[in-house]
Amino acid sequence: MSLIKASYGMFVVHPDPLKWIWLLLGVWLLPVYADLPPLTHGLTLVPQPHTAPALRLPTMDDETIDIEALKGKVVVVNFWATWCPPCRREMPSLERLYQTSKEKGLVVLAVNIGEDIDTIFPFLGTVDPSPSFPILLDNDSHSLSEWKVRGLPTTFVVGPDGNLVYQAVGGREFNHPALLQQLLDLLKE
Repeated sequence: MSLIKASYGMFVVHPDPLKWIWLLLGVWLLPVYADLPPLTHGLTLVPQPHTAPALRLPTMDDETIDIEALKGKVVVVNFWATWCPPCRREMPSLERLYQTSKEKGLVVLAVNIGEDIDTIFPFLGTVDPSPSFPILLDNDSHSLSEWKVRGLPTTFVVGPDGNLVYQAVGGREFNHPALLQQLLDLLKE
């Protein structure tokens, strides 16, 4: 049954208010999603590189990952949530970055903030390509303060020596050539 009916040359709104509310909500949100700014293509140098904070969290596969065990590799640590539009937009590019650079020693860790597996799993099924890198679970959002995350998404790059090298607040196109080059240069060190 349609929301609007033609009756004797007049248009009449269908009496089902729930359908009408969803239609209005969709029309209202359309400009919001149509005018999203593009993802950016660079990382900002950390002014004074220092040792990365501790990060030891469970994955969706019930394993525990400790960033200390990843010394010697370049680690991209991305803080995100399913409700965050730029997080959702950058996730496929993180997977493309991972696929092109994992054999060179790059590790991607996506730290989900405050959500459970029942929320995360359906979202990951909508991402194309679907992430194959570890999704870490920070259910109580404890890592936000340790890593000084001020907004989502926030990404940090940890160099092979365990020091923070780059940071980024906001969505990124991680497989953009300029950003990819920044990371590849770290892998050569």
